[in-house]
Amino acid sequence: MTRAIRIAPSILSADFARLGDEVRAIDAAGCDWIHVDVMDGHFVPNITIGPAVVKALRPHSSKPFDVHLMISPVDQYVKDFADAGADIISFHPEAGPHPHRTVQLIKSLGKQAGVVLNPATPAKMLDYLIDDVDLVLVMSVNPGFGGQSFISSQLRKIEAIRKMIDKTGRDIRLEVDGGITVETAPLAIAAGADTLVAGTATFKGGPDQYAANIHALRGG
Repeated sequence: MTRAIRIAPSILSADFARLGDEVRAIDAAGCDWIHVDVMDGHFVPNITIGPAVVKALRPHSSKPFDVHLMISPVDQYVKDFADAGADIISFHPEAGPHPHRTVQLIKSLGKQAGVVLNPATPAKMLDYLIDDVDLVLVMSVNPGFGGQSFISSQLRKIEAIRKMIDKTGRDIRLEVDGGITVETAPLAIAAGADTLVAGTATFKGGPDQYAANIHALRGG
């Protein structure tokens, strides 16, 4: 089965002094989603942005905002990001005591819910969540910083999750984030990924290169 590949540039690699311009540029360059990495300096060793920035960016693109919450506790901030304009809200099961409740909360706000698996988090974590989520995000680096190298052991996990998703018969997106380049993108796609988060690989070379970068990541 041939799956259409979505590219979700991570604005973590954008020029933060001109984020609105950068979001408009990747939208015009043909990205599918806008990936927003939210880090709290506690759950992961970095601090990025909060709901106010998401709200400020929302008018700059009509593409889905794919918001990845690397924060703990997570539940108390879900509504803020939903209200700010997130379309997809993903979280780590380690970020709260009741992952299923977090999924329910996200969906109750009319948003799509995603679960994120760190490199050491097994696919089995999804056994009792897979029927309720809209997206599974496999981290192919340890979260917290952009520009890291792809951890190849995650390819086996992507393959395992693809089988789990196909077994459900549901349209669950399988996203991969971390070290995605023109070299690693085909590996992730071959393993079963249908959505690629790419920061450095999208934003390198400046706005004039964004369309070519996105096209190359798609396998063009």
